[in-house]
Amino acid sequence: MVKIYLSISIIIFSMFAFRPAQKTTNIFLIGDSTVADYSLENDYQEKRFPLNGWGQVFQSYFTKDSLKALKNLIKTDNVLVIDKAKGGRSTRTFFEEGRWAEVYKALKKNDIVMMQFGHNDAAVDKPERYVNLIGYKEFLRLYVNQAREKGAIPILITPVNRNYPWKDGKLANVHGEYPNAVKEVAKELNVKLIDLTQLSIDNFTAKGQDYVTKNYFMNFDKGLYKAYPDGQKDNTHFQKEGAVAVAQLVFNALKNL
Repeated sequence: MVKIYLSISIIIFSMFAFRPAQKTTNIFLIGDSTVADYSLENDYQEKRFPLNGWGQVFQSYFTKDSLKALKNLIKTDNVLVIDKAKGGRSTRTFFEEGRWAEVYKALKKNDIVMMQFGHNDAAVDKPERYVNLIGYKEFLRLYVNQAREKGAIPILITPVNRNYPWKDGKLANVHGEYPNAVKEVAKELNVKLIDLTQLSIDNFTAKGQDYVTKNYFMNFDKGLYKAYPDGQKDNTHFQKEGAVAVAQLVFNALKNL
């Protein structure tokens, strides 16, 4: 009897001791302030809250149940979102500052790189950030090709729209030809694409200008938040509800890739 129990114990121990470790797919986010995770900064509550990038809330979408809808893209049981986006960065400055080199070094086979630039590339009045369309496309190609060198999966994302221009209750593209440039690179290199420009335009229009201005973007009166004693009027960056709405758009689009 002792031998039987001992044998059973050995079998049970073996089942757990030699069970392969659960693997994780890393999703790296690269881009600008609209993607960034401000909670990673020191004194976030005092200096930045309620500012949110959509990458800041993206991890919450990757639950065990939701991953079933992403089997075409993710083969593991776990996902870790690693947000490397940084405010004020264009495709060029993100590379020049060594931020892409850090991501490239960490990439493993079947990791995912989601890239959304454009807000700062298009800033003609800020030469330290500005990248013309030719350079913009070239840096996107670089990120795509080098991600593939490491066996990772690149996903191009057109820039999320700002809260203008509005006309007759409809929001229009504010980024000129930059969204089309992303689409052209995606087609040229056969890269997965999320057209967040159009998705956000449609979503914001459906909600209405008054609603998104008050609830999605950083527009509020003075005295509400410690970080903004004089209030804020910002139609580019998001409060949490806006970040959640955009992250939901991105996640839904992932399911359709």
